[in-house]
Amino acid sequence: MNKMRSVALLFVLSYSSLHAQEKKWALIKDRIVTSWAAKVNPKAPLPEYPRPQLVRSENWKNLNGLWSYAITPKNQNEPTSYQGSILVPFAVESALSGVGKTVGKDSVLWYKNNITIPASMKNQEVLLHFGAVDWQAEIFVNGKSAGRHEGGFDPFSFNISSLLKKTGTQEIKVRVWDPTDEGPQPRGKQQRKPEGIWYTPVTGIWQTVWLEGVPKTHILASKQTPDIDAKTLTVSVNVESAQPGDQVRITAFDGKNQISQKEAALTEQVALSIENPKLWSAKSPFLYDLKIELLRKGKVIDQAGSYFAMRKSSMAKDQNGIQRMLLNNEFVFQYGPLDQGWWPDGLYTAPTEEAMTFDIIKTKEMGFNMIRKHIKVEPARWYYECDKLGMLVWQDMPSGDLGNHWEPNLGTMGGTDKNRSPESEAMYRKEWSKIMDDLHNFPSIVVWTPFNEAWGQFKTKEIAEWTKEKDPSRLVNSASGGNHVITGDIVDLHHYPEPKMPRPDLFGPTHAIVLGEFGGLGLPVPGHTWKEKDNWGYQSFKTANELFDKYDSFIRSIEGLIKKGLSAAVYTQTTDVEQETNGLMTYDRVLKLPEAKLKAANDRLYLVTP
Repeated sequence: MNKMRSVALLFVLSYSSLHAQEKKWALIKDRIVTSWAAKVNPKAPLPEYPRPQLVRSENWKNLNGLWSYAITPKNQNEPTSYQGSILVPFAVESALSGVGKTVGKDSVLWYKNNITIPASMKNQEVLLHFGAVDWQAEIFVNGKSAGRHEGGFDPFSFNISSLLKKTGTQEIKVRVWDPTDEGPQPRGKQQRKPEGIWYTPVTGIWQTVWLEGVPKTHILASKQTPDIDAKTLTVSVNVESAQPGDQVRITAFDGKNQISQKEAALTEQVALSIENPKLWSAKSPFLYDLKIELLRKGKVIDQAGSYFAMRKSSMAKDQNGIQRMLLNNEFVFQYGPLDQGWWPDGLYTAPTEEAMTFDIIKTKEMGFNMIRKHIKVEPARWYYECDKLGMLVWQDMPSGDLGNHWEPNLGTMGGTDKNRSPESEAMYRKEWSKIMDDLHNFPSIVVWTPFNEAWGQFKTKEIAEWTKEKDPSRLVNSASGGNHVITGDIVDLHHYPEPKMPRPDLFGPTHAIVLGEFGGLGLPVPGHTWKEKDNWGYQSFKTANELFDKYDSFIRSIEGLIKKGLSAAVYTQTTDVEQETNGLMTYDRVLKLPEAKLKAANDRLYLVTP
């Protein structure tokens, strides 16, 4: 009998312990979630290698998973205790974080995790990488500061080798402060009180955290720029702790076949010859492989894998003297949805890689050849999927420091640029420059967009010219739907719901003409809405057939606009987002219209010749 009681007590204790462990993290189900939420493994969420453009896959460790968290007053030092577990890399406000709390400008968010360094990293430099943390982050290793970073959309890393203990576990702490819409920093669509076109705040770690072991002298980054006319790929390599005489060897491959190779000093740009280039396009997204080797006295001391594509984004006048956007020196009408990249369960972060890729695949199946990534930057793997699938991308700069007057009427050029403070301007310039550097190598990106609808728009001409000078290989859409200044490459009108275009006689001779936003046709789907009431679209419908009929009429209008000079159009939008119900899919990714039906309509646009 005593033995039976002991067994029963052991069972109860075991069950209680297991139950307590299970309660560490649970998906918050107070609103809709996607089907992928159930596939999230709290022990290893988003396990994929996070840096596809510079791959050292043999010596890295993913640190995603359950960390401890605490929310404390801003003026308090480190927390004396932690409040529970948070699932990294999902923002603290999200359902998938398991927390679902807001932080605000008067509080800070702390993370803590005890990790072990893999034996394979012994006698190497250990780098701690963060894909993105919104917004200001300071990293502590074993109680000492490793460094601080500001910027919610760009990756960063610290060499933590000198802070590590020789053996045992290592303590990682992260302190995050984010003022959301109470600060001038780039923030995109986040707002303390979500309503209308503004959404839930995103605070803290929202992309993969990982360790990497590297030699003391190692490759930090590469910059790859194709030139299909010269049939070359120009490569420059940034190296940490280089020594005099170190060299780099760049090798290009078509599959397993080596097609070009060069060695050069680290200070040189390498121009690889790419004979008979296979051009990358939406219909044929061919990618070459690239091998980057760091040499010292002929010996390889570090190497990384990458890839590139031969493609050109440019513009030229047609026979009527109107500027047309070109891909590989040919007119291709660029048509895609406004893609905000929000998720009901992960906010900025897709629940899984499969979920993230689903949006791109469905966009392609609907007959779009382009995505406008709207005032958000995605993880590197999102652009990698666009590269592989053949999806053109227009990349917006996330907006911030809003409040200036907007003059959307293209008949009266000008409007007002915002007089941003030196601090605000410096935040913008630093992050936009870093975003452009980080995303430069992804061939799918064909347009940079510094401003959207005058949201924080300032020094428009200067910023557009600076953007173009920094990357002349892409077109610059200086102000999508914003205060129009004759600068950059593109003039962009926003018009809801029906499509219209800027006047070809005024702008066509100097700028490509695009319709940067239109549509917004709403259809709330019962059981798949973020809110039961107060949902909205620019024009709402009761049935899918009514919605499609209106959409198809818009396509017919655009066919006529292409003949007059329109180079591209952006339909609002890929999915519903929170209270907005104007997506082609619901927020939890249920299709409102059949892909094939949309594709048949959209395909007509690519048959129109100027």
